[in-house]
Amino acid sequence: RKETSAGELTISLRAVNHRGLDLHFFYSPELAPYENASRLLLKNGIVRGHVEIRTSLSRDTAESGNLINRAALARYVADFQAAASELKLSAHPDLHALLTLPGVIGRAAEQTELGPGFEAEISAALADCILELNDTREREGAALSAHITEEISAIEKYIEAIGSRRREITENLSKRLRSRLQELLAGSGVPESRLAEEAAILADRSDITEELTRLQVHIEELKRILANGGEVGKRLDFLLQELVREANTVLSKTANTGDLGLELTSAGLAIKAHLEKIREQALNLE
Repeated sequence: RKETSAGELTISLRAVNHRGLDLHFFYSPELAPYENASRLLLKNGIVRGHVEIRTSLSRDTAESGNLINRAALARYVADFQAAASELKLSAHPDLHALLTLPGVIGRAAEQTELGPGFEAEISAALADCILELNDTREREGAALSAHITEEISAIEKYIEAIGSRRREITENLSKRLRSRLQELLAGSGVPESRLAEEAAILADRSDITEELTRLQVHIEELKRILANGGEVGKRLDFLLQELVREANTVLSKTANTGDLGLELTSAGLAIKAHLEKIREQALNLE
């Protein structure tokens, strides 16, 4: 709320998440000429969001008396009399009813045009309101960032846990593959050394070292983006897609490792759950 030369000006900004900047103005007709100036201020001060701008002006009470718009009243009476004549009705208009019709009674202040200097006053008030809105959004963004940081810490623990079992995963998978190859090639006369070699090759292809490394690299980049701030929402969204892809690869490579596989599957699914929580919050970050 700001006191201006014309009275008390009230501006309300309400913003919710949106892919771009979507502005919706709600104001009285006398404030319509200032929309372009207001739109420019909002574009410079807000990057994205669905923003509702409600503006009203309460004129000074000294000039807020009611006036009868006699021209509008005369038109209503003329229309009434013409209709009564056409329908051959003997009727007279009710003045009390006429006074309630749109445009018949208006406030004196509304009849007075706003001065040329009012644009500067409404622009200054809107600029202050944008600053307050952004202060609120920054506090909310900081809280969301702290929550995302907690989710990242949980993911790092799961990555570390999976990494600590990497050698065990490879050995377990090698044994299972060797056993399976023996079953498939039973009686074929393939040497034991050859079976061991093939099992080792298949196990090496199922190694998850690269995936774990990429997961950690992406996590570090995610933390860097959060620390640097700015317009991070879309960048986080793309990075989270890569993290989910790596998590899915880890799950597929460790699926056939027996009881250890169940433990790793649980850890992989937990990583994906935390990534989904981050994605939901990241969409709200500018």
